[in-house]
This record gives sequence, C-alpha cells and structure tokens, in this order.
Amino acid sequence: MDKKYILEFQNICKSFIGVKALSDISFKIRQGDVHALLGENGAGKSTLMKILSGAYTKDEGKIYFEGQEIHLKSAKESEKLGISIIYQELNLIPELSVAENIYLARQPLKKGIIDWKTMNKDAEDMLGSIDMKIPPRTKVAALSVAQRQMIEIAKAISINAKLVIMDEPTSALTDSETRKLFKVIQSLKSRGITVIYISHRMEEIFEICDSYTIMRDGRFISSGDIKDVSTDKIIEDLVGRPLTQVFPEKNNKIGEVVLEARDISNGKEVKGVSFNLREGEILGFAGLVGAGRTETLKAVFGADKHAKGEVTLYGKQVGIKSPKDAIQYGIGFLPEDRKKEGLVTELSVLDNVVMAKPEKAISKGVFSAAKAREICVRFIRELMIKTPSESQKTKYLSGGNQQKVVLAKWLNCEPGVIILDEPTRGIDVNAKMEIYNIIVKLAEQGKSIILISSEMQEIIGLCDRVNIMFEGRISGELSREELTQEEIMKYATGGSSL
Repeated sequence: MDKKYILEFQNICKSFIGVKALSDISFKIRQGDVHALLGENGAGKSTLMKILSGAYTKDEGKIYFEGQEIHLKSAKESEKLGISIIYQELNLIPELSVAENIYLARQPLKKGIIDWKTMNKDAEDMLGSIDMKIPPRTKVAALSVAQRQMIEIAKAISINAKLVIMDEPTSALTDSETRKLFKVIQSLKSRGITVIYISHRMEEIFEICDSYTIMRDGRFISSGDIKDVSTDKIIEDLVGRPLTQVFPEKNNKIGEVVLEARDISNGKEVKGVSFNLREGEILGFAGLVGAGRTETLKAVFGADKHAKGEVTLYGKQVGIKSPKDAIQYGIGFLPEDRKKEGLVTELSVLDNVVMAKPEKAISKGVFSAAKAREICVRFIRELMIKTPSESQKTKYLSGGNQQKVVLAKWLNCEPGVIILDEPTRGIDVNAKMEIYNIIVKLAEQGKSIILISSEMQEIIGLCDRVNIMFEGRISGELSREELTQEEIMKYATGGSSL
C-alpha cells in the first residue's frame, strides 16, 4: 500500500440478519487529510465507522492502517492503534469531572491510587493544546455542547490518536462555536492527525475538508479531492440523480401584497429594513452570516422586544409585540435551531404538534386527547413524518422528521404567512427534497413563505424573489429570472445598494 495513505478499505462487506448493510466498499484516505465521508441516512457510513472503531466486525474484506492489515475485535484494539471516534451523541459521563472523563479507565496512579494532581495537570495541558481554558475539576454536566465536544477531542489527543472520526460535529453548535472547532481541526491536521469528517452541511465540507468519499445504499459511489468537485456533482452522487431534479416544479400563483414591513430596526443587527410579501410567494432572504436576516424576521415576528418599525397585514397595520401576537395574526416561524427553539424533544410528536395552539384540540369546552390525536395523525400522513406512532418522543426522530414536526406545529395554527429559517439545516439530501416539496405545495395552496437560507442552490431553486442583506440592510432585490450565485454574492458582499 502507498505509504502516504494512512487508511485503506478493501472490499468491505457487512450484513445484519441477511440484510446487506455494506457491499464491496473500497477507498483510501491520505495521512493528515480532513476527509469528508458523505451519504444519506442509511448509506452505511455509521456501519463502516463502527467497523473501523471495533464496535462491529466485518464479514468480508481487508482494512489496512499505516500499511499494516488490521483485524479489530473491540473498541480497545482500535484505540490502541490510535483510532478515536467522537459520536454525535457525545460519550461523556456528566457527573464526572473534565479530567476524569479525559482519562477514564486510564487514570495515572501513585502507589496504587489515583494521582489527582498529575491527572488534573495533564488534563489542563491537554485542553491548553487545543486552546480551551476549562478548569479540569469542572463537572461535565456544567459544560455546553461545544465544550463537551472539545473534551472529546482532548480525550482523543490524550490517547495519541492518529485518526479521529467526527460524526456531525457541528449539528448542535452555534456559528462562533463552529469556527472554534474548525481551528481545532486545522490544529490536528497541522500535527499530521487525520480526521474523518461526517456532515450533511455542504458549506462546511468545502471549507474544512481536503478529500471526500460518497456512499449510497451501502455502496461506494465516488472519491476524490474537494478542489476537483462541485456542490452539484456531490449532490448528484448523494441522491443518484441530477441536481435539476432535486427541486420540484412550481405552479404557485402570486397574488396581492399580504405583508408589508417598513423601517424595521433593533438598534444593532437590523438597520431600517423594508420589504413586502405577496400571497402564494416564496420570498428568499439571502446574505452572509451576520447580515441580519434572522434578526429582521424575528423582529417582524415579535420575538425582539427592542425592535421598532411597522408591519401591515392584508392592508391593515398591526401591533406585534410578541410571538403570541404574531400567531394570533396568522404568522408562523420555524426557527433555525429546531432543538432549542422549535421542539421540546422530551415530549411526544403529538405534544409538539398541538402545543402552539392547543385550543384546536378542544371539544365541548375541554381538551380532547382523541381530537389531538386526530390532528397529529393527519399531519403525520400529510407531511409523511416517519415515526412509529404519534406518542414517540421527538428526540428519537431523524433531523428531517423533527423538522417536519416543527412545521406541523405551525401548520396546526393555520398561518397565512410562514417564516422558515434554515429549514433544511443538518438534514440529508433526501429529507431536504421532501421539505422542498412541502414548501412548494404550501405556496401553491396560497400560503406566503419567507425562506431564510445560507444555501445558494436552495435560494435559487425555490424562491420567486430574493432580498439580499448586507450589514443589517437590504442591499439588493432579485427576481426569479435574475437569480444567479454571482448576483447574490455581489449584493451579499455589499457590491451594490438599493
């Protein structure tokens, strides 16, 4: 095997009770690369990584690591070789300290007992090496998701990992936390540590990764260098069809102005924004991170108590001081962070669907469980939500199905205007296509949609008209016929001003 490659899979196969999960997977990864492993849910990525981490054993094929064929029977064996996996659901013990988690089952001993001083000092040094200033005695329970992720990375470095697998590492991180994670990944790369990076977010793949492999239905599809491939080609390989078939045909009829916002400001990120929205229209809001898109629409929705400006609905000025007011006026808002702001993940699908307007489930003056179930089952059917039942906790659903539950919650309120903030963030391409179909159908039904998205193809593929924001203001407006990546970027970087 070529020495510059740290890892090679040759003809890997794996079945579970007669069902083939992996068929003849072969590809290799260069040492020191950040290698994107891409595929839809069910593509086989997790199965392959569990084989590499020793959690599963392969049925057929060979794995070479640093030029030597390896036979892994346990996670311990994988760890000894220098292979570390950071799962999406972080594998830490909340009631133990940071240091205890980093050195779990490997604590330094002095005369047969744990050497706490050495362990805490080593943990502090380890965290310092990735620019994290977390006291080693802090309980993990007190840390944010981003901090816990850094503990997992420190743990990987502490076992002298040569290859680190990161599964959807930014799914619960803010933009600033994501930037910090990327710095740490670059630091790992500079030390010659290889990273396998699993993500659905195209913009991250092109920013942080050097090379990629795409899997579909348990099979190898393609591999190569990121610099040699386009987003369109990656999406085509992921879903098995050209990008032109990803977005549905549109037959929505655009009517009169439904909503008009005038001089919306919040004293910080939003500086005098005015726009209108028509019946049956999908109006896009594009722009770079920090341009003020979300803040503008939160102000319109009444979620920013410092916001000023006027909102007119159906020709009549309305006073929206809170989200409750907005809901009463027929406006729904699907937030960017579905887990923190859109769902109560410990509650059932049914509870989440009816929570924004429980009065819809009232029968003969009292809340009716049967009526609530009827409402929920209808949305499960209409939105094709994949769930064992309406009583399933939403935390156990996939990202795409969680997003559909949030959408069902707002549709139950019967809004005329629906604001969608990054509605496909963190979900796979097939789930995205289902969301796209729902959005277009809603517009065809006469709903007025505002779509905030950071994905250019999404904006171009779905929107009838687009407002582009730059530094808190609308810097340009483009009709459907004018929409190109070049035009959007011109206005998004302040190239022109209305």
